[in-house]
Amino acid sequence: MICHPHVKINLGLHVLRRRDDGFHDLETLFVPFHGIRDTLEIVPGDSFLTLFPDSSCHSERSEESISQSITPDGKVLVTIRKAGGVGWDPAGDLTVRAYQLLDADFHLPPVKIYLEKHAPVGAGLGGGSSDAAFALKMVAGLFGLDLSDEALAGYASRLGSDCAFFVYDCPMLGTGRGEVLSQWDGMRLAPDGSIVLRSGARYRIEAIVPEGISVSTAEAYRGIVPMERTPGNSLTDVLSRPVERWRECLVNDFETTVFAVHPTLARYKEALYERGAVYAAMSGSGSALFGLFPELS
Repeated sequence: MICHPHVKINLGLHVLRRRDDGFHDLETLFVPFHGIRDTLEIVPGDSFLTLFPDSSCHSERSEESISQSITPDGKVLVTIRKAGGVGWDPAGDLTVRAYQLLDADFHLPPVKIYLEKHAPVGAGLGGGSSDAAFALKMVAGLFGLDLSDEALAGYASRLGSDCAFFVYDCPMLGTGRGEVLSQWDGMRLAPDGSIVLRSGARYRIEAIVPEGISVSTAEAYRGIVPMERTPGNSLTDVLSRPVERWRECLVNDFETTVFAVHPTLARYKEALYERGAVYAAMSGSGSALFGLFPELS
């Protein structure tokens, strides 16, 4: 079973208040972005991985970019391929943790996991969360667990604040830590990956992932001052305004702190506007940026 987990962008990201559990209450609009995708294959432990890396079909790639591990219980053999190397223990990857959540409840057979990473790490695009959510869906399908999207989202929310969003494939409002989701009818995703607003206007998403800049969540929160929005300025209120006005009122609160440390990112954002974007912003806690470009209907 093979799939291609995609990333996301955030349209607006408000940090509202700090919670007693140490997290923050947020509001954001998650939007799928299919322009950056990983490759994920999961098969039963006694099966062959069709994408398993070997010298005959991947001779042009450095073996240094491959990392493989077996979980201590011997139930998961995981192989990860990533340009520049894998900077974490594959046995602790979110795809493995997704399997382990379901295994704890359903006592599953062993599996093999192959993950080829293209989504950047520390860019605010949710690549790891996407891998985990897709792994949940794949494992559930592989073993006939018959879990609803709501049940899968419940498991996903235990893996990461934005993980539950990837169980679905449509724009969704995220509140709480980002795991409380509701559909938003002001936007839909077209088959080609562009977004279509209620007015019928269509916009192409383009993303920039600056090389050499990775922003940790802790770094992004450093200096953030949570702020309740006044009536009329909630995220849904702002998103309901004409897209031409978003530049002046649709904000990602993390930009203030992240741009202060990485001023290059502010220049990338301005470059998107210079190229004709009707709206541009940083995604999540950065460092990736994106622009919305008008398309003819």
